[in-house]
Amino acid sequence: MQATIRSTASFSGVGLHSGRPARMRVHPASANYGVWFRRTDVIGADPMVPAIWNAVKQAQLCTRIENAAGVAVSTIEHIMAALAGCGIHNALIEIDGPEVPILDGSAQPFVAGILARGLQMLEEPVRCFEVLKTVEVRDGSAFARLEPAETLEIDFRIEFADAAIGRQEKQLSLANGTFVRELSNCRTFCRQSDVDAMRANGLALGGTYENAVVVDGERVLSPGGLRHRDEAVRHKMLDALGDLSLAGAPILGRYTGNRAGHAMTNRLLRALFADPSAFRMSDCADDRRARLPGVGVSRADIPAVA
Repeated sequence: MQATIRSTASFSGVGLHSGRPARMRVHPASANYGVWFRRTDVIGADPMVPAIWNAVKQAQLCTRIENAAGVAVSTIEHIMAALAGCGIHNALIEIDGPEVPILDGSAQPFVAGILARGLQMLEEPVRCFEVLKTVEVRDGSAFARLEPAETLEIDFRIEFADAAIGRQEKQLSLANGTFVRELSNCRTFCRQSDVDAMRANGLALGGTYENAVVVDGERVLSPGGLRHRDEAVRHKMLDALGDLSLAGAPILGRYTGNRAGHAMTNRLLRALFADPSAFRMSDCADDRRARLPGVGVSRADIPAVA
């Protein structure tokens, strides 16, 4: 069945790019509600912003959604990944500013807050999108692809000049709590050489060595080093789950990303839904539901962070 959070979970911090303080509350919602953001600071315009693929607008280095009135919420990918990875299909998220707080740069604080409240099952079946044929988008050597599979699988590859990252690749099935155990504590990352450029362009104003992994050549500058040897590619997989959750229902298919980012994953969803022969929406029977992200997950699955 569909699920929502059992009671409200609250989070506060600063936006990674804006540097502005933000308070956010994730509330329970009814079946078939989906995920919506409500800007509590907006007066005189529609404050409701749907977390859906066709509300995504162009943004640098994050996922940003916007409604018809121009009201927007940015950097939603980590909370969306946490909701999907915990098996939550319906939620109202109230936020008092334009950007979701970055917290520690991963999805783990959101996961911990959600699982501390618990899940409420609802009296409606989960519906899912089955990928029926391969869909792909490209930009030079970078590409993102969806193809048929029995569950949601993510296969990601990255390559950076800095030796602290280098070439990394990883493949995972996201069934049975894998997201929470393997990906949720992996932080956003950047190169030291990019930091000054981003700030000169009004980005990363809230970034610190504590809420992002910063590398410089062979060195990891963030205190404590890496949480996983391949934390960078794991974080890209985390982002991909958050962006894929904007389909509006769980996806059964294999996602392959090669140097792909937020914009490319959104282009992939647009290509998928532009071709009615490429997907089918159906109720998830028990055997399919058991293969969805978040099914059976518990607080014991949250990895320890030093």
